[in-house]
Amino acid sequence: MLTYLIIGVTVFLAIWSLVILLRGVRKPFRFSWHRIFFSASLATLMYLYGAWVYLSIHCKFIFGIIYLLTLVYSLLRKRPIRRRHDKWRIKLNIGFGILFSILCVLYFTGTTGFTERIALAFPLKTGKYFVLQGGKGLPANMFHYSYRGAVYAIDIVKLNEYGNRANSIFSKNLEDYEIYGDTIFSPCAGKVIGVKDDNFDNPPGIRKRGPTNLNAVIVETDSCYVFLGHNRKGSAMVKEGDVVTLGQPLALVGNSGFSLEPHLHIQVHKKSGTGLPWYREPQLFIEFDGRAYLLFEVIRPKRIRMVEK
Repeated sequence: MLTYLIIGVTVFLAIWSLVILLRGVRKPFRFSWHRIFFSASLATLMYLYGAWVYLSIHCKFIFGIIYLLTLVYSLLRKRPIRRRHDKWRIKLNIGFGILFSILCVLYFTGTTGFTERIALAFPLKTGKYFVLQGGKGLPANMFHYSYRGAVYAIDIVKLNEYGNRANSIFSKNLEDYEIYGDTIFSPCAGKVIGVKDDNFDNPPGIRKRGPTNLNAVIVETDSCYVFLGHNRKGSAMVKEGDVVTLGQPLALVGNSGFSLEPHLHIQVHKKSGTGLPWYREPQLFIEFDGRAYLLFEVIRPKRIRMVEK
């Protein structure tokens, strides 16, 4: 399964970065700097992009601490004089190091240039959450990038006490996923302009569209359209035409439509007055409670009352 392959690649490359770093200790810094550069760039890449959450998000932080300690050790340790590397190997280390460094920079900057932002309240209340997909376009948000109007979309899952989003690496049981059945609260005040509630919840791993694709709620405000999707069948607590307040319950998190596992999908589009359908309007980059989140970041909701009176 693809999930296990991704986990294997993450763990292998993380260990490889440590091995490369430790091998660099055997030579003076002037002969091994390119190896350390390659190792550090690879380790940073795995820290940012590695699929640690499928094991436990704690593994990411443990790897980061181990790598930093190993790096300090390698820089401070006295090294014996050894012969320098072949020129082709130096060029290879520098080349891959530059490539990995560019990918690390793009994790933060994305490839979409200037991004107009929208401030929302976080639509989930309790526990610790995680951005399973998200970012400023390529390369971090590549799964959404190919879909029409979803370049800044965010997929959110919930973490359990072990730092995983389910009771196993890839459970086939919907109830095993921490976020399944969580209440979705309106991240803004506005008017409900769309509700889909009749699509079935797929078992994890099966991405089958329902009669009307997926369950979702669309909230229109004075400035934007907010789409919250993959909701649980029969869980809608609002109907089309309802005026909702900030923090009002909308539905429950599910796994309807084209989705591998239970999660909340959210994307926002600007009202530009062009008369186009909402999903063809320019998309906005989302900030929750004053902060923007990128791929594989942890979200800890503010413990505040969301409902406006």
